[in-house]
Amino acid sequence: MTIQKTSAQEDYSTDTNNPSDKNANIHKSGRWLWFWVGMSGIAMVSATAGALLAVSLTSTPLMQAALSPDEAAVFDGDRIAGNGLRFSELTRPVNILIMGMSVLPPDVRNPPTETKNLRYLPQVNSFDGLADVMLLARFDPEHKKVMMLSIPRDTRTEIDGYGIRKINSTNIIGGPALTAKTASHLLGDVGIDRYMRINVLGVGKLIDALGGVTVYVPKDMKYQDDSQHLYINLKKGKQHLNGDQALQLLRFRHDENGDIGRIQRQQMVMRALMEQSLKPAIVTQLPKVLNVVKEHIDTNLTLEELGALVGFGLRTKRSDMQMLMLPGRFGQKGGYWIPDNQRISNMMSQYFDVQTDSTSGVVNPASLQVAIQNSTGEDNVNFQTLIRALQKVGYTNIYVAKSWGEPLKVTHIVAQQGDGNSAESIRNTLGFGEVRVESTGNLASDISIQVGKDWLQNRKILENPVQP
Repeated sequence: MTIQKTSAQEDYSTDTNNPSDKNANIHKSGRWLWFWVGMSGIAMVSATAGALLAVSLTSTPLMQAALSPDEAAVFDGDRIAGNGLRFSELTRPVNILIMGMSVLPPDVRNPPTETKNLRYLPQVNSFDGLADVMLLARFDPEHKKVMMLSIPRDTRTEIDGYGIRKINSTNIIGGPALTAKTASHLLGDVGIDRYMRINVLGVGKLIDALGGVTVYVPKDMKYQDDSQHLYINLKKGKQHLNGDQALQLLRFRHDENGDIGRIQRQQMVMRALMEQSLKPAIVTQLPKVLNVVKEHIDTNLTLEELGALVGFGLRTKRSDMQMLMLPGRFGQKGGYWIPDNQRISNMMSQYFDVQTDSTSGVVNPASLQVAIQNSTGEDNVNFQTLIRALQKVGYTNIYVAKSWGEPLKVTHIVAQQGDGNSAESIRNTLGFGEVRVESTGNLASDISIQVGKDWLQNRKILENPVQP
């Protein structure tokens, strides 16, 4: 496949962190829109296989890129769904690389004529730009689980033939095939069966087609960027957002955790969308949703495979939908996210069935960093009883961290680094709360305990435990 060299490619042929690179700066505001879009595009579009197939199979093809034989061979082409009447049944584990594209006129060789005389840079319905979001999703019928691993766009990695770069540049250099090869190498040579690229222009339409989404906005958000006509004005609190407002939440730039903070909000919105999609009323919206997605999607998934994936997603319990983030740390220079190879190896072995030399085993409680976050809805809550209960069983590195502020009825014990076993052990020690394998807790922690209102009823039990 011949790769077009666009202005964005020229920017990424040298140092991607050049402060004078205006295009790179503009692209930053479009990050982290896509993890949940890809998954909701799968989970909502086919709430039932029948509704999916009710849409014309002769309409716009889902695959819009032309892959060479060598590029197509990067992906496992074996069947993932059954034959005949079993066409909607997922028959084996499947890994899908999902990329979110935020494309501006300088990124494409021949931008639409209507964009040329504008005084700002509008989004273009194309797949040639930076992969602003990257996600590896695993649908596992054997264990009845769905795993979703977010890969930060600034992850420092080696791209074959191009040296050390940020992983988001792989799509510009070599499209979905090179992106899949690079991501696979980063993740312990995990197999990648299919890919999906989604353009930003479909996001707002998709959310509107689903009737909006109810989420908790963690803080007041106000920002203005005239260069892209980006205007953000959201208030803190639980609210129902339409498509444009949801985009504002996920495009907000000024967060103390940068792009990693956007991943956390992305996972929060993703879970809300997935829970909402299980409602029977969403089935009536499926034809409309599919038509919206098809205008802005490029994938080597067939409609039958899409139906099998979504049918499986519908039958998966909420607790078995697990959201992970690539382990790592912020780099001192260059704005990189530096991967933690040992933790990546452990995570891929535990959740993606990748054979590694790592041994997960039992984790020593004293080695874990446990963050406590106040989500009771009350101020000045004393957590000393909770801390002492954890210290009695060997947890020594415990600290109180800042909370997002969302009041919770039930305490969330968040496996921030993917260690669900340790999170479950803490839940058993406390006797209340629910374990969540996701990355919405304190970034420095291994486990974050987001203490909800159930703590107010259970703290007396910890203060006066029943004697054996």
